[in-house]
Amino acid sequence: MSIEAINEQLLRAIGVGVALLNLDDFSFMFLNDTFAEWFGEPEANARIGDLFPGLEIDAMKKGLVESARYTTETSFKLRRRTMSVAMDFSRTSDAGRAIAVLVCQNITRIKELESMIDSYSMMVERNTRELKREKEQVEKLLLNMMPRSVYEEYKTFGVVTPRLYGPVSVMTIDFADFDRLAATLEPAVVASELGDIFGAFDLIGEQFGCERIKGIGDIHFSVAGVPDPSDNHVLAIASTAVRVLRYLAQRNESHPNKWQARIACATGTVIGSVVSARRHVYDVFGPAVSTARRLRNEFGEPMTILADANFAAGLDDRFVATPAHGKAFRITERQAAGGGGHG
Repeated sequence: MSIEAINEQLLRAIGVGVALLNLDDFSFMFLNDTFAEWFGEPEANARIGDLFPGLEIDAMKKGLVESARYTTETSFKLRRRTMSVAMDFSRTSDAGRAIAVLVCQNITRIKELESMIDSYSMMVERNTRELKREKEQVEKLLLNMMPRSVYEEYKTFGVVTPRLYGPVSVMTIDFADFDRLAATLEPAVVASELGDIFGAFDLIGEQFGCERIKGIGDIHFSVAGVPDPSDNHVLAIASTAVRVLRYLAQRNESHPNKWQARIACATGTVIGSVVSARRHVYDVFGPAVSTARRLRNEFGEPMTILADANFAAGLDDRFVATPAHGKAFRITERQAAGGGGHG
């Protein structure tokens, strides 16, 4: 077998098409067997645009004139599939005629692989975005159930170490006649109004550094001094409590449904921990919590703040603590001269 025949076999085996073009009219002067496999026997005087309709002829002409070289890629239909080739044109001359040598490399498989990689990359990117969105939703949900510093501990170590905090101040709120409201109003109305009210309570508490621990049914519970210690925990809870009543009073003036809060506060020690491994609910419990709950349940009155002696002892002159039931005190905001309350 001759060297030429061997070269032709190799070129055909690797899918390389070789042709000579007459640059006067871009007709084919020679086509190797690979072209014949792709297109069959071209018609006499076939031009390159006939075989490769996607080729930009003007761009090819300009490239061959300016640099005697032009490379591009194009695709064409080969029976029922699309075939892609890389085309390399080199300008030369033969006996005074301007000709070009065209070498076509079959890159169909490469393009298919590139398309698969692009599709896979898009899928990975989409899945990454979805995972990021789900992670943000989970983080937002967990931050609604526990303070940020507790969440950071849980995220880092997978557990939250129970801790004793004290002294801290707690505040528990429920609503007088809630059962009647729940029975007479539409469930959607009850849920919507509770959501609005509890959202306002949270915002008020955040202004004074209070942490909302939970809201269950009509009970709202918050704390100051957990998990970050605070020297002003009593004043933070007291300020939050009086502004909660002020907010409700203003709201009741313009709403048909009147929400009457019963508020109880206490100061003491609590334990803070995630109490459910499955639900990851952060909670605080202990003497201060029990005292506040007992005061609210036994002595709570509509639109009134009750507190224990420890809490009352921590107030400053912006508040008045009046003895109420047993050892409990009724907490009010001291009125400034002229009848206006301190903001």
